[in-house]
Amino acid sequence: MNKLSTEKRVQILHCLVEGNSIRATARLVDVAINSVVKLLIEAGRACAAYQDEHLRGLTSVRIQCDEIWSFCYAKEKNLPEELKGKWGYGDVWTWTAICADTKLVPCWLVSTRDAGAAYHFMHDLKDRLVNRVQLTTDGHKAYLSAVEDAFGSGIDYAMLVKMYGNPTGVEHHYSPPVCTGATTLRVSGNPDPYHVSTSYAERQNLSMRMGMRRFTRLTNAFSKKVENLEHMTALYFMHYNFCRIHQTLRVTPAMEAGVADHIWSLEEVVALLD
Repeated sequence: MNKLSTEKRVQILHCLVEGNSIRATARLVDVAINSVVKLLIEAGRACAAYQDEHLRGLTSVRIQCDEIWSFCYAKEKNLPEELKGKWGYGDVWTWTAICADTKLVPCWLVSTRDAGAAYHFMHDLKDRLVNRVQLTTDGHKAYLSAVEDAFGSGIDYAMLVKMYGNPTGVEHHYSPPVCTGATTLRVSGNPDPYHVSTSYAERQNLSMRMGMRRFTRLTNAFSKKVENLEHMTALYFMHYNFCRIHQTLRVTPAMEAGVADHIWSLEEVVALLD
């Protein structure tokens, strides 16, 4: 059986993490589409396993969490009746956590936006931290019980609830809502009001939309299978945490957090597959 060379595999992963679709990657690297998909699955599994093992014992002190929307197969309103309510079809939410100091993303979860997903996400985050942290989330109510169940009283937790108004103008149909104000709610502990923010988490959402073609809006590049979305997300965060130099840090987030001692190359990521 033919096997892609390391150089080809690096080229494919490089295209994927820079926001190219599977078909565009296949054309750029001159390989079959199935080869790109197969490599994505293998790389996603390897990257997820590596980060699950090594992103632990973190000494973060300020964490921000948010959820980003995408969809698989079709938008929720366009799903046929037999697929409505089935996982992997329609709305899909990716939960992310980011350290405000090191910019490391310690965990993420591709799931629904309900209390069960919040529960698993918060327990995963808790298991990776060794310090008492200050946590900031948006006003999603599912966080309340999930954070309490995972952290108990050992956390300084605040919500930043933003109010939005309807966009105006000729192109208002495609414009994002306008933020008209924000309210800070102390939930538990003693969070520092100066550091109650979700700005880094929201900026990470933008990076995800730019770095993963599956998250771009108003295109036909959405995921057709939720499993491939999970694999691409794991690959993206591997590249973000270990390979890509953060502009403000001048090192990778993993180096800043003490998880890595050098800037990873994509050749090293490919080596995880073997």
